[in-house]
Amino acid sequence: MLSLKAYAKVNLVMEALGRRGDGYHEIASIMQTIGLHDVLTFEAAHEIEFSCSAPGLRTDDNLVWKAVRALREATGKHTGARIMLEKKIPLAAGLGGGSSDAAAALKGLNRLWGLNLAAEKLAEIAAGIGSDVPFFIYGGTCLAQGRGERITSLPDIKRAWFVLLQPDVTIPANKTAALYGMLKPEHYSGGGWAAGAAELLKKGETGVSMLYNTFDNVAAEAYNGLQMYREALEKAGAGGIHLAGSGPLLFSMFDSREDALSVQTKLSLMKMDSILAPGIARDEAGY
Repeated sequence: MLSLKAYAKVNLVMEALGRRGDGYHEIASIMQTIGLHDVLTFEAAHEIEFSCSAPGLRTDDNLVWKAVRALREATGKHTGARIMLEKKIPLAAGLGGGSSDAAAALKGLNRLWGLNLAAEKLAEIAAGIGSDVPFFIYGGTCLAQGRGERITSLPDIKRAWFVLLQPDVTIPANKTAALYGMLKPEHYSGGGWAAGAAELLKKGETGVSMLYNTFDNVAAEAYNGLQMYREALEKAGAGGIHLAGSGPLLFSMFDSREDALSVQTKLSLMKMDSILAPGIARDEAGY
């Protein structure tokens, strides 16, 4: 039996550079794995068997199934496996849980089936599954470009703790596409935020001033009632509050666990549930 952790992510930087001819948006994003994770367990079997702790995810549309099909198609390997997914990452929150599960499935089956594919080949297969999936092959701190499939590893972020707050708001259908559709020309940028943050990371520097997410410009329009949760984080002492990916989850970054825990404790006193998670380095999260 083989078990792998599928870590969640936050976007330290999320820039949309403009709409491409293929309908996708060109992005420049710095992604960071964090210490919140699902667990995938793999066992040898004659056929593919998939089970999940969240009943609504036991479907052929689950990205784990898509990863299985993509790996089989790319390698011609049709060996079976018993795959069990334990969900802990909140669904449709902007944390990339489904994409991380897909990447973990590729990595786990690569080992279970003895394929010995390099990370670069797995990332190539991952790009056909979803834009965020290649990042999770590598993990840690990475620059994602193109539609998200072009990954450049960066030095691991230093001393990072994250407080995550899941708002109780209505989520629009196809939320990521919906938020992209709400962006106006003035919300597009040239990649300067990502480039500047990458330079800080190379110097071993971090801070809330490096954080940026263009979806914050349309968050109030997309998620009615989100402002109440943003104000709760501010009241608890958080700064640099941003959507995680396309949201609606909000996060703030801290240099120390003590500072993050102080904010989490204050949120608890406001009857708001939050998650405390450290940044996770590539050698723990990646291939």
